[in-house]
Amino acid sequence: MNTQPRQHVSTALFLAPYLLLFILFIVIPVLAAIVLSFTYFNAIEFPSFVGLANYVNVLTQDSVFMQYVLPNTVIFALIVGPGGYILAFILAWMLAQITKVPRTILALIIYSPSMTSGIAMAVVWSIIFSGDQSGYLNSLLMQWGMVFEPIQWLQSPQYLLAIMIVVTLWGSMGVGFLAMLSGVMNINKEIYEAGYIDGISNRFQEIIYITIPSMRPQMLFGAVMAIVQTFQAGAIGVALSGANPTPQYAGQLMVNHLEDFGFIRYEMGYAAAISVILLLFVYLFSIVARRLFADKD
Repeated sequence: MNTQPRQHVSTALFLAPYLLLFILFIVIPVLAAIVLSFTYFNAIEFPSFVGLANYVNVLTQDSVFMQYVLPNTVIFALIVGPGGYILAFILAWMLAQITKVPRTILALIIYSPSMTSGIAMAVVWSIIFSGDQSGYLNSLLMQWGMVFEPIQWLQSPQYLLAIMIVVTLWGSMGVGFLAMLSGVMNINKEIYEAGYIDGISNRFQEIIYITIPSMRPQMLFGAVMAIVQTFQAGAIGVALSGANPTPQYAGQLMVNHLEDFGFIRYEMGYAAAISVILLLFVYLFSIVARRLFADKD
């Protein structure tokens, strides 16, 4: 008796809840954003078709986007993405070298900031970088005689983006970090022994020729998670500075620009166009990550 139809039915039943939720909360919103990006929509009147006008305006008429938002996003992504990714791998590899109890405690400490919401993180860091003399950093600098009056860290275009990068890196050790730690811990020890017999002579060669190739799936997962988290970051800048747009657009990222037009100015069609551009950025960087770490067999 042929059991394949029954297996297909059971498989479809198991996948149905996931497929339903995926279509409902991922596919439909993405398609709606793409459709709205070709319209003028103010959330009150019915959308009117404007063709490529929103995309043309973003790339040629929006001076804030080209002068501040795009450079800020690129700088932020190039530092936080690779920086957080490399830091996650290094920490995971270092933890794998120690015994179980301290490894568990340190992994929990490193992972815990990623479980905290961005707003809660901003509250903690706002106290550290407070612009008056009661702020921890200002207080220390004034006590040491390095400054003579408080510095407005979170309102100064000179410092805001750098502080955003520091705070985001601090909270970036999430599931990607745990995946890498799991990958390092599950590498067969016999592979290392065989590697040393074949000529590997130090830890650096061990990492390059054994550790990284042996955990390609975890490296790919960590890379994709780092890309997504980096490009969706934006709330931290608004939470730290207390305004959207951020002071002189110093910490304005694509997500902030999208929210500015979508939820403050109610230019939903224009905001949808920015969201599609952001989606393309994430997609392109994900392709690069997949090419680097996907299985080559």
